[in-house]
Amino acid sequence: MFRHRYRSDSLSSLPQDEPFNIIPTHNLYTDHPCPRYEQQICDVISSLQDIGDLRKPPSHTWLPSMDLLDWLGLFFGFQRDNVKNQREHLVLHMVNGHMRLSSPQDHSNGTFQAIVLREFRCKLLENYTNCCSYVGKESNAWISDSSTFGSDVARRDLLYVGLYLLIWGESANLRFMPECICYIFHHMAMELNKILEDYIDEETGQPWIPRTAGENAFLNHVVKPIYDTINIEVARSKNGTAPHNKWRNYDDFNEYFWSKKCFQNLKWPLDFDSDFTNGRKIGFVEQRTFWDVFRSFDRHWLMLFLSLHVMVILVWEEKKLPWQALDNKDVKVRVLTLFITWSGMRFLHALLEAVMEFSRVSRETLKLGLRMVLKILVAAAWTSAFVTCYTRIWAQKNYDKHWSDEANKRVTFFQWLAFLYGLPELVKLLMFFLPSSTLNCKALYPVSWWFLGDCFIGQGMKEGVVDSIKYILFWVVVLGTKFTFSYFFQIKPMISTTKQLLDSKITEYEWDWKAIFSVSNKFIIGLLWLPVVLIYLADTQIWYSIYSPFVGAAMGLLQHLGEIRNIEQLSLRFRFFASASQFNLIPQEETKITCRTLREKINEAIHLLKLRCGFSQPYKMVELESNPVKTSKFAFIWNEIITTFREEDIISDDEVELLQLPPCSWEIRVFRWPCFLLGNELLRALLLARDFFDAPDNRLWYKICKNEYRRCAVIETYDSVMYLMLHVLIKRNTKQHSILKVLFQEIDYSIETGMFTRKFRTAALIQVHSKLIKLLVLLLEPNKNVNEIAYAVQVLYEIVVHSLFKEKRTTYQLMEDGSAPTSQTAMAGSLFENAVELLDHRNKNFLMQVKRLHTILTIRDSMQGIPGNSEARRRLAFFSNSLFMKMPRAPQVEKMIAFSVLTPFNDEDVLYSKEALHTKNEDGISILYYLQTIYDDEWKNFIQRMSREGMETEDEIWTTKLTDLRLWASYRGQTLARTVRGMMYYYRALKLLSFLDSSSEKDTTITEEEALRVSYIDQVSTGIDEKEYYSVLLKYDQQLQREVEIYRIKLPGPIKLGEGKPENQNHGIVYTRGDAVQTIDMNQDNYFEEALKIRSLLEEFRHHHGIHRPTILGVREHIFTGSVSSVAWFMSAQETSFVTLLQRLFANPLKIRMHYGHPDVFDRFWFMTRGGLSKASKVINISEDIFAGFNCTLRGGSVTHHEYIQVGKGRDLGLNQISTFETKIACGSGEQILSRDVYRLGQRLDFFRMLSFFHTTIGYFFNTTVVILSVYVFLWGQLYLALSGVENSVLGNVNNSKKALSDVINQELIIQFGLFTTLPAILESSVENGFLEAIWEFLVMQLQLSIVFYTFSTGTRAHFFGQTILHGGAKYRQTGRNFVVQHTSFAENYRLYARSHFIKAIEFGLILIIYAIYTPSANITFFYIDMAFTCWLLVLSWIFAPFLFNPSGFDWLKTVNDFDDFMNWIWYRGGVFTKEEQSWESWWYEEQRHLLTTSLWGKLLEIVLNLRFFFFQYGLVYHLEIAGQSRSISIYLFSWIYVFVAFGIYLTLSYVRDKYGATKHTYVRMVESLLMILVMLAIIALREFTAFEYVDIFISLLFLIPTGWGLISIAQVFRPLLRQTRLWDSVVSMARLYDILFGVIVMAPVAVLSWMPAFQLMQTRILFNDAFSKGLQMFKIITEKVHQKDP
Repeated sequence: MFRHRYRSDSLSSLPQDEPFNIIPTHNLYTDHPCPRYEQQICDVISSLQDIGDLRKPPSHTWLPSMDLLDWLGLFFGFQRDNVKNQREHLVLHMVNGHMRLSSPQDHSNGTFQAIVLREFRCKLLENYTNCCSYVGKESNAWISDSSTFGSDVARRDLLYVGLYLLIWGESANLRFMPECICYIFHHMAMELNKILEDYIDEETGQPWIPRTAGENAFLNHVVKPIYDTINIEVARSKNGTAPHNKWRNYDDFNEYFWSKKCFQNLKWPLDFDSDFTNGRKIGFVEQRTFWDVFRSFDRHWLMLFLSLHVMVILVWEEKKLPWQALDNKDVKVRVLTLFITWSGMRFLHALLEAVMEFSRVSRETLKLGLRMVLKILVAAAWTSAFVTCYTRIWAQKNYDKHWSDEANKRVTFFQWLAFLYGLPELVKLLMFFLPSSTLNCKALYPVSWWFLGDCFIGQGMKEGVVDSIKYILFWVVVLGTKFTFSYFFQIKPMISTTKQLLDSKITEYEWDWKAIFSVSNKFIIGLLWLPVVLIYLADTQIWYSIYSPFVGAAMGLLQHLGEIRNIEQLSLRFRFFASASQFNLIPQEETKITCRTLREKINEAIHLLKLRCGFSQPYKMVELESNPVKTSKFAFIWNEIITTFREEDIISDDEVELLQLPPCSWEIRVFRWPCFLLGNELLRALLLARDFFDAPDNRLWYKICKNEYRRCAVIETYDSVMYLMLHVLIKRNTKQHSILKVLFQEIDYSIETGMFTRKFRTAALIQVHSKLIKLLVLLLEPNKNVNEIAYAVQVLYEIVVHSLFKEKRTTYQLMEDGSAPTSQTAMAGSLFENAVELLDHRNKNFLMQVKRLHTILTIRDSMQGIPGNSEARRRLAFFSNSLFMKMPRAPQVEKMIAFSVLTPFNDEDVLYSKEALHTKNEDGISILYYLQTIYDDEWKNFIQRMSREGMETEDEIWTTKLTDLRLWASYRGQTLARTVRGMMYYYRALKLLSFLDSSSEKDTTITEEEALRVSYIDQVSTGIDEKEYYSVLLKYDQQLQREVEIYRIKLPGPIKLGEGKPENQNHGIVYTRGDAVQTIDMNQDNYFEEALKIRSLLEEFRHHHGIHRPTILGVREHIFTGSVSSVAWFMSAQETSFVTLLQRLFANPLKIRMHYGHPDVFDRFWFMTRGGLSKASKVINISEDIFAGFNCTLRGGSVTHHEYIQVGKGRDLGLNQISTFETKIACGSGEQILSRDVYRLGQRLDFFRMLSFFHTTIGYFFNTTVVILSVYVFLWGQLYLALSGVENSVLGNVNNSKKALSDVINQELIIQFGLFTTLPAILESSVENGFLEAIWEFLVMQLQLSIVFYTFSTGTRAHFFGQTILHGGAKYRQTGRNFVVQHTSFAENYRLYARSHFIKAIEFGLILIIYAIYTPSANITFFYIDMAFTCWLLVLSWIFAPFLFNPSGFDWLKTVNDFDDFMNWIWYRGGVFTKEEQSWESWWYEEQRHLLTTSLWGKLLEIVLNLRFFFFQYGLVYHLEIAGQSRSISIYLFSWIYVFVAFGIYLTLSYVRDKYGATKHTYVRMVESLLMILVMLAIIALREFTAFEYVDIFISLLFLIPTGWGLISIAQVFRPLLRQTRLWDSVVSMARLYDILFGVIVMAPVAVLSWMPAFQLMQTRILFNDAFSKGLQMFKIITEKVHQKDP
């Protein structure tokens, strides 16, 4: 921890050797890290130091080295390090802006600075200007409209920009409140103007001094008072557990500055006795209720209910087609009732608005109250008018007995009334096509105020006409399908049964209360219709889920995704890949960028189109072979990619040689492709030469050249052999050299003249080939034997001379031609005996060339298995494919948009320690052993690399190579080390690209300093209970070889007032630089080859997407954790489809993509002036990332998605981790419903974008909850029908009645849990991997029981989403992303899933069992299976999933141990500080904590929902034999006596055990015996004197157990009242017994399956099937103790 403190005069002390961040702005004479741009930096700093005739700050010594930012800092009381930080910030932006100018050389330094500065000032103050316009204030940024760039104008621009940056840089938590910063800037800019205009203070008569003057004055007098006010509100939130409407969050404080009253009340200097501190909610009131879904998305529900209304009216006529019913005038008139429904729902919405927002109404917000009242009155008036007019229509018609003229007049009047009612909707439609600027005009303000209310944001969310048409068409198709299906398959089958029930009476009731239903059976009709209506309301999500993957897949195909899926396809298109690399990765020359004509642009577009389609001329002879510069650039990039692969150990040394492009050498005339592409092409050429031995040369050459790689292989082999013989192997100026030269000249001449096949026997080339291989083998030996090499050359020479030539030549002829020595002696001996010379064995270039030649000659397969690692193959395929996709042309590095990468870090693993790697779990498995097994090929590559670097034995990995080992393991986990390595690839890639741009090392623009910076909070104790907080930035100094402190900025207090992660991001963003910032999380990775495309991605900010330029660039993610286990694969498939296919769809055509997390790239200056990268209010913004997207959309930004670049992302690996993640997301969605952002988007988006927004965010979770709710309604409804005897009566009628029940059942079968979750994954896989591969993956997933996993996840989402909306309780849940190889105990699983899954599954199972016992339909086997299949699937999935996806989940010994551990946990009482992992009681209290903080309505609803458990008793008591067929209500009331007797017996036993159990145990035995005797006597008496049967005991248990659970659940709601009574102890004791019972019910089938040995093997196979496919013995890894060598 750093404790360095600066003196008060530190502003005047500027040490020349103090550390700097990126550039030394304090010392221009330091060895500059960016020498190429030193002049531009000096020019900007000189402009800052040009203060002209500005008045000097009083009470401070002005130094010549000070500048305008120092001037602002001294006048306004900013901290020194804040000034330093923003000075560098400003200088870097100005220089980067200059570099990006199209022709900076055409501008003088002053002119370019003025251009860049004015653009920067406009962007930085854009939100401030808009805010001033909204509140009706003139901007205090006094800027001349003149186009001239004078020094005074530029200086004023610099002062305004510098002032805003200094305010923003020191505002700490206030940065979440952008309009608060605008308010501060507004007043401080006025004070700045007064200083610049030499204003005299009227009070003192002295030159104007700002109100915040003095040391740290801005922090102490502006930031800290506002911070303290926020902190008080945070304390009122009780750590987020208090209702949101009871305290103010960041948004409330920010929206205070949206009105003029803040200028009147808060004033300047800030007056904290104003209403700013009064605690009243501002702008919006968050109310926790399910009605928020209707309130925010009323148009969606209005559409559904109006459609249902009309469909029921039309279906009632039972016509074949709906429009046929409109032939009846009565039906036409009935359809008009939809306006009554419409106006009624509007009235309900207006009433909800008033109830929820009433607390905002005050004397100062009377206009808001007036709007609420008017809305209610107008809606009520319209409803009354429609009801009255409609009643009058039928009254007149009934009076006239037909449709008379008077009745028709009343119909016409109703229609005109309806037209007037719909007229405002036409006005809203017109407003949809008007630009935002028009809507803000005063003339349209009343209309805008009436429909949308007053709001600063939400005005610029319109899309272009083309984009609007696309997403409108999408929803027209979806809604058309939905309503067609609903009409014919949901509503129409119900009508006949409904009519029959309305017209008949059911006499076979089992209960006495039949009088309630004897008139019309409306209750039964409601039971039949309710699940149908629920599914009708939710199935829009289903149809959206069906259509969206197909549209997303189609968009992916149009983007050319998946064209290169594997190495084989890469090989086919690699020759085009070189051209694509040149086109997309290498920038054009400056003249081509700036001076292209229209024709050149068209030709470039055509070339790019041909390139993507594979029709363009391969990038070969003309380009690569004649342009060594471009060749070297392409090879440089490709080889660096292969090098990084080797550094990551995903390829071996041998694969590196096969994949790399060799340098241009040995005078080879063709492009030298990687060896893996050449494959066995040379051998194929030899076979062609043998087969076409008598064909003309041109025909043979045509056959060879049909494959580019074959042509290059032939030429390269020939050129290499010739160079080897003439320039390397044979001594020059010798007769042997002359002979070989003549032979090669003769071969060259025959080729040139087309006489090769006539002159040479091509069949002999096979012999030459084999002898040449032997020669190369000798050359590659470490200890070369010259004689053997000479002999090999001699043999090769003789074959060429005597076998290759067709014409047999004598020795004399050979001598005459120069192909043989003139001496007969030489001919008799070894010709090359003394002619061979060997190069130094350390000559790496020679060895590399010989080895490559040997590889080309010896390869006999197609090399499609290179590289062998699946991850390397995937990355190469995606990278090559992405270069054929549409992306902006990359600029030069010096002209690219500057950016930073921001990674929040908090308590994640940085690097695996030695202990963590070798520590074994209970099964004897360590993390290292697990990694060695899963990544066996990468471990071998790692050992190979370590051996190459000097490791002699593998034991050294625990000593000298320990750091490498820890890094290797950490790079395969989800650690900070992996993330940092991935993000630093940007630095490495840009360094490479900059070198290629400038073609010289000295011109590289990237400094040699490391690009990594770390910021943290330093807490300094200044006294007892007094602390100061500082924001500190560190970097690693290469010269000092240690960390050095760059900046230290004092904070107003602890930064964590809200959620941790966004507060962390907000803290770090002040140290970022550039126009863009990429947000990265700790579970992410990056790849070097993808980092090469970052320039193109950033160029997207300059392009329009529709009518907007993007403010967030969405980036594709690859989930790299899918191969660990089946659960990880399921999660990976789900996440992959979401981050690719669905994000693609959200961005285009739906235009509703938000920011769902990382690694999106933000327009940094746009977001820093609008609240930052996320929102941080406690609990309400727990899903912090998506609120950045909400804020972006509401403020007129645009979010795009780009798939030509990707980053890696890890996901949770075990079921418990995944469930925790799903819980976090579901709770976050539950909080989103309450938020003002969702409300405003739901109200202000156009109708079709609103539909997209709903179904892509909270609608998914809401509809999932409705699906589960429909299961509840259906099962309880069927239980009622069965127990009451109504079902028997219904089934006794015509077959249509039974069909009605079947139709209700079939609605459930539409929602096959998990099916629609896998559909996007299947289609995305088919796009990227091929259709057959996708089908195979789908089948394998089903065999691995993916439907069980997805069904289980559905239950998780529904439970926690519903609980959050009803009661709250959302909190940050750390999932942990470690490898899951350890068995999870049953006690832990029970803690996680008891309330969300186990108990609900037991409830469903009990209903299904009782239904099977008492329903006559159980005798109809197919009917019962049809009805119960989905429900039983849900029950079994919710019970068995935690065991099925748990390592050793069905191991017998572990099952026994788990149950013992569970019982110990149940009975351990512990103490006050006992954790829930240790004691059942602590866990039980924690599980019901949300009931303590819920509202009164939440408690009432909880009680109402728990009343359902009493229905078991009410339904079953009449089926007891003891009831004697009586249907009296007294039977039910009498049953409660038995319930209370049973409870009394339990209380008696509990009392006796507590009092005498420890001292007088005999008393306990006596009481127990007495009670047992009494019970037995009671049973005998009942058996003797009543109709009691022993089966009644079993039936009694079936209803007594649910009744007891219902009582306990209701007692938990009354915990604050019962806690002080003795009754509460009994409730706790009963609850413990119930959890034991539930645990036994869950464990019993698990124990039975665990007893079967084969089932454990099958479960392991299911869980680790992917590992099995790699040949791993996971069963051994998980279940057996393995021998491992300890370090």
